[in-house]
Amino acid sequence: MATEGHAPTASEYVIHHLTHLNNTGHAQENIIDWSVINIDSMFYSIVIGALTVFLLWLAARKATSGVPGRFQGIVEILVDMVADQAKGIVHSAESRRFVAPLALTVFVWIFLMNAMDLLPVDLLPRIWEGMYAAGGGDPAHAYMRVVATADLSAALGMSTGVLLLCLYYNIKIKGVGGWVHELFTAPFGSHPLLYPINFAMQIIEFVAKTVSHGMRLFGNMYAGELIFILIALLGSTATVFGFLGHVIAGSIWAIFHILIITLQAFIFMMLTLVYVGQAHESH
Repeated sequence: MATEGHAPTASEYVIHHLTHLNNTGHAQENIIDWSVINIDSMFYSIVIGALTVFLLWLAARKATSGVPGRFQGIVEILVDMVADQAKGIVHSAESRRFVAPLALTVFVWIFLMNAMDLLPVDLLPRIWEGMYAAGGGDPAHAYMRVVATADLSAALGMSTGVLLLCLYYNIKIKGVGGWVHELFTAPFGSHPLLYPINFAMQIIEFVAKTVSHGMRLFGNMYAGELIFILIALLGSTATVFGFLGHVIAGSIWAIFHILIITLQAFIFMMLTLVYVGQAHESH
């Protein structure tokens, strides 16, 4: 992070921590660049996704009909919560057999990815800088972001996955003909003059749902990550008040952030259920 032996400035520190490790080797210059792949987001989302599947598999494997342990009790609470929500939103019992476990997986997966924000800001990036330098690289270019949900491409990727699931259930439940008919006749009615307007409104609805679904998660997690970075700067002031401010502010924000990471995972899961449930309904 430091260049030519001097410590980074506050702006350099923030920019360094907000830059992804990607396939180009340098910071992304444009907001939209399809040639850039954020390797750090891919790595942490896949690893945490595998951890999520393992934890849920472990809970199912160790489930007992007797008095449950703490781990099983927590998982059972989550399963009951998701099952109740799914039953009230997705009325097809056949669809719920897939959608409810998916919603549970989504909740746990996003919660764990969000929870990476509670790690010390410099912990994993510093480890990566050491590994990068040991391999002959310049530590100033050893970028690493650990919160995958604070990456716009990752958040929109997940919301796009939900969109594809909704399109699948639209076709499965209504048939190709029924869905195409709905695209051109809802919401204003079946009249040839209204077909273009209806179709445009349907496309806008799909796009708006997908973008807002991902942007909501990204915006909250990006803001939380940025605040942790700014709080970390207080500890670099080399004063007693700066250190105390760093500890106090960091502790308060971390406690509050636990609510945020849980709430954002819950909201993303609930919207997934709502959108899938809407795909089962006819207009």
